[in-house]
Amino acid sequence: MGRRAGFITFFLLIYFLGLAQSNIQYKIVVSKDGAGDYKTIQAAIDATKAFPDKRITIFIKNGVYKEKVRIPSWNSFLSLIGEDREKTIITWDDYFDKIGRGRNSTFSTYTLLVEADDFYAENLTVENSAGKVGQAVALHVEGNRCAFRNCRILSNQDTVYLTGENSNQFFSGCTIEGTTDFIFGSATAVFRKCKIVSKSDSYITAASTDKGKDFGFVFIGCELLAGEDARNVYLGRPWRPYAKTVFLKCFMDKHIKPEGWHNWNNEDAESRTFYAESENTGPGANTENRVKWSHTLTTKEAEAYTIDNILGNWVLTYPGE
Repeated sequence: MGRRAGFITFFLLIYFLGLAQSNIQYKIVVSKDGAGDYKTIQAAIDATKAFPDKRITIFIKNGVYKEKVRIPSWNSFLSLIGEDREKTIITWDDYFDKIGRGRNSTFSTYTLLVEADDFYAENLTVENSAGKVGQAVALHVEGNRCAFRNCRILSNQDTVYLTGENSNQFFSGCTIEGTTDFIFGSATAVFRKCKIVSKSDSYITAASTDKGKDFGFVFIGCELLAGEDARNVYLGRPWRPYAKTVFLKCFMDKHIKPEGWHNWNNEDAESRTFYAESENTGPGANTENRVKWSHTLTTKEAEAYTIDNILGNWVLTYPGE
């Protein structure tokens, strides 16, 4: 190939790469009535560019989207923005026995699975509508730097599963409802000004924090509320022995049990878990009768529990921060 032909080939390659880049949709609309770019959320996700150079936003019009939605790892920097969190609903109804894939079936019951990093969701309801039939995950997050604002996440047992060896996740102004272990997993996660609603007598959290991690689940300024069937609820129990869960400046209603925490019938976990509270209020916040192996943070210890210190400053790049 001559020099001139080589230059022509090079410039043609640049031209077509630029053309392909210019055809990327960075703003996509989903509407069930066909008025948007796609009728389903998954179709819109599948059409987005892998590993985009900047954030791609999918706006979702009001409606009930009966879909099992997956955001693969290659769909990073993706946002799902609903029109109205009460009226923009993603729902599915898988549960442990329905999946029927053996002892690990829980992890396939999700309604929304986020494997990608740098995901953002706002003004959405994510629901597992299976009912009280055992493990039924609504939201399953494995990605790092994932944030959820003004969302409702609804199920019964195992509502929110947060995992990933180095994953950090952030929830702000969300409502999370469930029965047993309905916030569980190994990720580091901050819940700020969220409503945590227990629907029955059971356990709120089941952290499985990896050994050596500084933080597990941290609740800051949240409201712990009871549904009509909840009167005796534990703050948490350790799914794995190094579980870490901390509640700071939260309101705890009277459904929180005086002892607060449970060892999941494993006395060894008592010396390895880190369960702590600081400056909580409400009838369930009295720590006088808490289990002896839980902690009340000193003022100095509580100062370490800032969003920047727990998650890093990536949170500041999200809307409203």
